[in-house]
Amino acid sequence: MSDMLWMLIVAQIVMGAVDTLVHHEFTERLAWRKSQMHELQLHGIRNLVYCGVFLLLGVTEIFGLVAVVALLALYGELIVTLKDFVEEDKTRKLPPSERVLHTLLALNYGAILYGITPVLWAQAAAQTGLAFALHGFWTLPCLVASIGTLVFGLRDLAASRRLKRMVRPAAATLLPKGARRSVLVTGGTGFIGSRLVEALVARGDDVTVLTRNAKSAGHLAAPVRVVTSLAQLHSGEKIDAIVNLAGQATAGGLWTGRYRRKLLRSRLQVTREVVRLVARLAVKPAVVVSGSAIGVYGAGPILAQDEMSRPEIDGSFAQRLCLAWEALALKAREHGVRTVLLRIGIVLDTEGGPLGQMLAPFEYGVGGPFGDGEQWMSWISRDDLVRLIDHAMRDKDLEGPLNGVAPEPVKNGVFVRALGKALRRPVFMVLPAFALKAALGDLAKEIFLGSQFVRPARAWQSGFRFNDVRLLACLERLVGAPERGEPLVPLTGSESARASASQ
Repeated sequence: MSDMLWMLIVAQIVMGAVDTLVHHEFTERLAWRKSQMHELQLHGIRNLVYCGVFLLLGVTEIFGLVAVVALLALYGELIVTLKDFVEEDKTRKLPPSERVLHTLLALNYGAILYGITPVLWAQAAAQTGLAFALHGFWTLPCLVASIGTLVFGLRDLAASRRLKRMVRPAAATLLPKGARRSVLVTGGTGFIGSRLVEALVARGDDVTVLTRNAKSAGHLAAPVRVVTSLAQLHSGEKIDAIVNLAGQATAGGLWTGRYRRKLLRSRLQVTREVVRLVARLAVKPAVVVSGSAIGVYGAGPILAQDEMSRPEIDGSFAQRLCLAWEALALKAREHGVRTVLLRIGIVLDTEGGPLGQMLAPFEYGVGGPFGDGEQWMSWISRDDLVRLIDHAMRDKDLEGPLNGVAPEPVKNGVFVRALGKALRRPVFMVLPAFALKAALGDLAKEIFLGSQFVRPARAWQSGFRFNDVRLLACLERLVGAPERGEPLVPLTGSESARASASQ
């Protein structure tokens, strides 16, 4: 084969690797999205085909029927790719970078077929045989590619089987039935908000979502009304409840001065607009549930905290952010509206959040604790948080701080061991505290290494019962672990009290 054809093959290898690692693994996280089960099967088959082709091209000379089989495999891959395109179009919205890369891959693959077809066709005329042969520098990328496609091919097929086991309750089963309400959700396209909107719509509520980018609401369950500004809502609107979840992701970037201002602005600006909307509505909503975080308690000494605990000011950025956010949200009270400050902990689900970011390294066996692993983590499953938000909207006695955490906080070391056990992977890597601080600064100190032991006293007192109480059972359900371990059974109030007392 000519050097030009080899260059096209290597270009295909490089672009395919970028697409797999950047898009499939880190951006889209296909292996953990139940909707992509069939896409993963197609990826697995295609990768195994590529594995055989790269191995044949890299270390052999092929003739006769072997060359014919290789040629058929190359053209058969076109069918798999076309099916993949159809599946992707049905199940997800591809980011622009992935669309561009797919176009380049298709064009390059066409060029490869144009160049390699006459070569293999000529070799097919010879007597059937296969001889070991190296091709200089070009052998190395083919060998690396054959190993990579074998690993990811087998992994994608295994992931597709795992997705069948992953339990994701139907949205219609999350919330209790009740009178139809009109609910405004800010941040309704985000990790928490999108699941809340899905559950509210499934119950039959009228849902309005505020988003700065209307295109980002394309994945929301229909029917949903989408507005890009609260100014689009007139004063005669009937809104029974407002859930304010808007805000830039706290761990979405380094805490530079610019990013800190973005974190503040994204929360305070929308919350200010929510209060202004409440002020001008002729008929006030019954409740505003405004997001906050357990960072309000600070990241200092390990002390048990609940809603009656007064935050000790420690000067941390996360605490100052939450205090400013809550102070602004409380202005809705001035208009006679019940206001709940939802102090959210670490939200667990495979579709995003901290757990979503941890899955890739843990799946490949390179996960481990942050620092010494002694810091406390107060967690909650995403579906329980959605249920708690609805509970806060319905319970007229709930007002002020409400901790959005499960009853049993755990230490970071316990958390990572439970995740490793759920994934059936070893946990031996340690991310040293000094390395995290050097790389991430205050973000590491307050979010990854900060210790927060928080309990949901008011949730329990108000009659709310968590479905996910035991961490291991929750993680095994979320990641689709094979049947083993403790069953997922909600604790009764007395059981939870005993569990909390044992901490």
